[in-house]
Amino acid sequence: MKENTIPKLFYRNMNLFRNKVALREKDLGIWQGVTWKDYWDHTCFFALGLKKLGLEKGDKVSILGDNCREWLYADMAAQSSGAVTVGIYPTDVASQVKYVLENSESRFVICKDQEQVDKVLEVKDELFLLKMVIVIDMKGLRRYKDPMIISFRKVEESGETLHREEPSLFKKMVQHTNPDDVAIIVYTSGTTGKPKGAMISQENMMAMIKGLSQVLEFREGDTFVSALPLCHVAERMFSLIFPMWAVCTVSFAESVATLQDDMKEISPTAFFNVPRIWEKIHSNIMIKMEDAVFFKRWIFKAMMPIGHRVAEYKLAFQPVPVQWKILYGIAYMFLFRALRNQLGLLEAKIIVSGAAPLSSDIMKFFHAIGLPIRECYGMTEMSGISFMPKNGEIKIGGVVGKPIPGVEFRIKEDGEIIQRGRSVFKGYYGNPEATRATIRDGWVHTGDVGELDQDGNLKLTDRKKDIIITAGGKNIAPSEIENKLKFSRFVNEAIVIGDRRKYLSCLIQIELLNVENWAQNNKIPYTNYKSLATHPEVYKLIQGEVENANKHFARVETIKKFTIFDKELDPDDQEVTATMKVKRSTIEKKFKKSIDAMY
Repeated sequence: MKENTIPKLFYRNMNLFRNKVALREKDLGIWQGVTWKDYWDHTCFFALGLKKLGLEKGDKVSILGDNCREWLYADMAAQSSGAVTVGIYPTDVASQVKYVLENSESRFVICKDQEQVDKVLEVKDELFLLKMVIVIDMKGLRRYKDPMIISFRKVEESGETLHREEPSLFKKMVQHTNPDDVAIIVYTSGTTGKPKGAMISQENMMAMIKGLSQVLEFREGDTFVSALPLCHVAERMFSLIFPMWAVCTVSFAESVATLQDDMKEISPTAFFNVPRIWEKIHSNIMIKMEDAVFFKRWIFKAMMPIGHRVAEYKLAFQPVPVQWKILYGIAYMFLFRALRNQLGLLEAKIIVSGAAPLSSDIMKFFHAIGLPIRECYGMTEMSGISFMPKNGEIKIGGVVGKPIPGVEFRIKEDGEIIQRGRSVFKGYYGNPEATRATIRDGWVHTGDVGELDQDGNLKLTDRKKDIIITAGGKNIAPSEIENKLKFSRFVNEAIVIGDRRKYLSCLIQIELLNVENWAQNNKIPYTNYKSLATHPEVYKLIQGEVENANKHFARVETIKKFTIFDKELDPDDQEVTATMKVKRSTIEKKFKKSIDAMY
């Protein structure tokens, strides 16, 4: 069987590595392993169960819920059946769930639990194509009488019966999967309007992973931790596509709240996350150091300059002098090893940040403690990652390396990056107009602005739509200024304003835990987020952070005025995406009065 689709790779893994652990998930506090044979069996039974329920080739199967084994069973079952998987963010409200189910024309939806089922039931009367609601965890649903509801387990049992009657049926279904089949629909984050469903084929995913595997050195037995929502293309890569290709193990964190503890137990060799999480990790380290005993604070202050100096040598591609290697060894023994262990990244070899620009200061910090984060660049429309620096070629400052094999790119006169290759998606589902606007003559127009450095690496500037042109005609990329501000442990989010204005201003969301800790140490009374964010002393604190950031920029790029949000930005309020990317246009409309007041 030629391995030209993800299901066919799955069949290979089941045959060659049947007793190796493919997935791990906690059950009652104990890690339970799922072998490749178990993984295959669950997928087989669920796929055949869907077939008995009437699933046909090309049908859409949506999955709504947090990451778990069943999410992947359902995903692979749909793909193996020639159907299309559609992921829905578990944080979406009922109206957003309705939009995705309706827009994708889904016939089946798999829900994790009662919370997600209730969202579907709230809008199901408006979803005329929806046939069945399949539930993974039936807790709290025993008294629900809706005939559309069926348990995940019952679907598996039904499929198991069919498998006994026709034991070769599922294998034949896998054999009939084609590279040109649409495998998944991934909805874009909707930062610039309604989310669009990007259709990604089996060939798209295979082309992307073939190219990336020549840059990232995946090894059989590598371990990943599933942390981001699986409906995001980046998490799909690290929890499904890469493991299928390289035979890696995926471990599911119990929850976002327990991720740090789970990381220590999993100790993954590869870890991908978004800038917001890396910023949060850095912030937590800094606040813990502030509260540590004198000796630990002294060790931290003494050892970090050593880490930074060695990182500077490596990032400049210069040999590290012997004396600095010795000093680094001491720093590793006294600080860096313990820090990495505490983060659960002691064994990490492949460490990647993506989905948005990461602050240079944050990158320097992690390189200093021995975690060489590399920034990648990709997009849903390119089936995931299209640029990635090789080990030993990592740079900071928005430099995302060279294109992976199989991807071509150009930079247009206005700075926009365009790309093409076999990983270019097949278009937006039901939206030919948006497809034509994005794919022109085979080239994906990314909407991102970039430039080449002296070594031919791509350096990202910003989103084309986000570039600020001041009243004086100066072009300014806001992301660099925002990242400098977010390096402060007191700043959670910063949104620079200034297009067609006389000067730059900024909307700032404080980092609640760190500002709370600062307020308690300085005996400043408060009751909640709003009372803290609007306190005059907190304004002075943030003013100091803004002034420190301004020192790094030319006069025209400095923040002249700022306003602190009196609430936390929330995905439920359509202010940020599920991966915490700011919806800039929404923010500018919603907080127009605050912005105008600064001018």
